[in-house]
Amino acid sequence: MSAGTLYGVGLGPGAQDLMSVRADRLIRSAKHVAFFRKAGRSGQARRIVDGMIPDSAVEFPMEYPVTTEIPLSDPRYNQVLSAFYQDCTDHIRALLVQGEDVVVLCEGDPFFYGSFMHLYTRLKDDMPVQVVPAITGMSGAWTATGAPITWGDDVLSVLMGTLPEDALVTHMKAADAVVVMKIGRNIDKVRSALRKAGRYDAAWIVEYATMADQTVTRLSEADGKITPYFSIIVVHGQGRRP
Repeated sequence: MSAGTLYGVGLGPGAQDLMSVRADRLIRSAKHVAFFRKAGRSGQARRIVDGMIPDSAVEFPMEYPVTTEIPLSDPRYNQVLSAFYQDCTDHIRALLVQGEDVVVLCEGDPFFYGSFMHLYTRLKDDMPVQVVPAITGMSGAWTATGAPITWGDDVLSVLMGTLPEDALVTHMKAADAVVVMKIGRNIDKVRSALRKAGRYDAAWIVEYATMADQTVTRLSEADGKITPYFSIIVVHGQGRRP
């Protein structure tokens, strides 16, 4: 029996009609669908494809054992997540060996800061794996602001809000355009870094880009607001143009 194929399917920034035709086809014909989520939540990836998965499909929610409970600097963080990803891999591998195809739902693009990559690296050398690229969440966010993110030879830096503040400041000062992801509980640190870098007044925050509850606000007008994890901060480049 030949092995089944693992499909890492990019869902794009959140709107179903922004998915690729290939992604749509694979999801609507899937027999096994896997997706990551926080324990006790339905999961953003699963919500995006609501109504698309066949009723006969077997769903495999992969629930993170930790999110913010253990600091990133604690060695236990990687140990716990590594064991989690290996368990998920073992479950999916068993299906593939039986000849079953498995679709893994990936928010944004599968190869852009996504959890799917941890499955991919564990399976790619001995199992058939295909990756379906997609529009990134940050692309949906800067488009929502109604202004181009880069001009001419602008340099764009994509930063994680989990970085130390001094690293954020350094990168924010050096770049022409900036995108900050993984904000959540790091919002105060990100705000402080933007102020120190002199970029605060030019920053926009986009929540749930391209989705029904999308909001687009100047960051300076959102002080005191608790931002959800699915927020992206954008600072536009102002570079060379004709």
